[in-house]
Amino acid sequence: MKKTEQCMRAMQKQLSGAKVRMRKSFLRRNTFVLFTVAAVVVGIVLGFVLRPHNLPLREIKYFSFPGELLMRMLQMLVLPLIVSSLVTGISSLDSRASGKMGARAIIYYMVTTFIAVFIGIVMVIIIQPGKGNRDSSMSSSGNIESVQAADAFLDLIRNMFPPNLVEACFKQYKTLYKKTVLTKDITVLVNASQGTNDTKYSQVGNNSTVLQTIQETVEEMIPVSGSSNGVNALGLVVFSIFFGLVIGNMKQQGQPLKEFFDCLNDAIMRLVAIIIWYAPIGILFLIAGKIIEMKDLAQVGGQLGMYMGCVIIGLLIHGLFILPLLFFMITQRNPYTFIAGLIQALVTALGTSSSSATLPITFRCLEENNHVDKRVTRFVLPVGATINMDGTALYEAVAAIFIAQVNDMDLNFGQILTISITATAASIGAAGIPQAGLVTMVIVLTSVGLPTEDITLIIAVDWFLDRLRTTTNVLGDSLGAGIVEHLSRKELQSLDTNIGNCEIEENEKSYQLICQEDDCLGHQNSESTM
Repeated sequence: MKKTEQCMRAMQKQLSGAKVRMRKSFLRRNTFVLFTVAAVVVGIVLGFVLRPHNLPLREIKYFSFPGELLMRMLQMLVLPLIVSSLVTGISSLDSRASGKMGARAIIYYMVTTFIAVFIGIVMVIIIQPGKGNRDSSMSSSGNIESVQAADAFLDLIRNMFPPNLVEACFKQYKTLYKKTVLTKDITVLVNASQGTNDTKYSQVGNNSTVLQTIQETVEEMIPVSGSSNGVNALGLVVFSIFFGLVIGNMKQQGQPLKEFFDCLNDAIMRLVAIIIWYAPIGILFLIAGKIIEMKDLAQVGGQLGMYMGCVIIGLLIHGLFILPLLFFMITQRNPYTFIAGLIQALVTALGTSSSSATLPITFRCLEENNHVDKRVTRFVLPVGATINMDGTALYEAVAAIFIAQVNDMDLNFGQILTISITATAASIGAAGIPQAGLVTMVIVLTSVGLPTEDITLIIAVDWFLDRLRTTTNVLGDSLGAGIVEHLSRKELQSLDTNIGNCEIEENEKSYQLICQEDDCLGHQNSESTM
């Protein structure tokens, strides 16, 4: 009996010890996720607690300063991360494998974007948030710069080939419009009696009529070359892709350059591992500051509230059902387990409202939590953060039809088709910067003749919807990386066979936090002593 009791106690101790170790292991692995989620909750609560105090704009700016620091730190890493990850990712593949991988990624981007636009159009037609009399709470605020669709698409192509790579790091080409006054000479037939001393005339037929030259002044807006501040991400992506292909084809001659960019990428990811400790604090103040800054919560009611609900439902359907279903159908894996490893990246996207700024965190989540091949993430993620904007495309389609409903305009099938195509194309030009959707929205509205000034009606809720569609964009990029890896496994395995697994393990080091590296060293030492 005593031996049995002792055995039972020993088993209980082992079980309790195992439970404690599991809890500690869970907390160690998910510390940042728990901190980040807690920061979002605290930020929302703090924002609503401070709203009644009506803080002046200066104090709100000071309050949001920790969040501004997070944005600046993340944006600081975006430029070297995009270039180094693309160059190392593509140079480690042969041209055939990178071509197939790129084709799969582009097809995935186009298909999911069209699906997102289709969902948005169906939702706004069913719910019809803009029908009825315009609410008094809906008012125009601010001015929207007019943009010609043709010039916007030409700017997109121009930015793909920047003439100066250094300038592309902080400037983008943008067509500006200059008002010019043109004087035209118009010749008309008038009666001779109406002629003046200044009239140049000649006799025609008889003396009763003369040819009179009249000068007419016409104001015309002509496009001129200009620029706007911001990283030309599209141009750098295009350059990095071709640069990586060239280095890969140079074999041993290009090895020093490949090792340089590989080392740069490793260093950037180690910086990310340090900055990530500060992310929860920055996200807390970003969200709280935006909630305090909201002018009037009553604006969210009525038609604007219906529009907001329509966009949110569409994003939820696309992000939680369509994309996971597509992932499951192709990979035969549980998509929600995959998404669970992305929580920190998704929460960061919610806080920063920029898919480019979230890119360093997305890399870490995919490579460390979901164990996606680094050759895939380095290629797919920078391209996806630049051109794959499912959430933005859905939002633009809903907003365009909502504005048509507010103005009692019935759109025919051709116009709806035009909106879907234009929203897909315009979302590619929204290069991962905050509120880029409002700028590209002008292109969509212009394509079907809707009033562009009515964009100001939805500005009141755009700050919140911008965060949700950015989260959807990041989710789409991440699931796309998992799908592309699954479809490219044969090419990756053949490369592993050619290069040698031992060399890959040496070069492709995992990016771990400093504390986790210490834990691993301690674990190895304990194993060696056993």
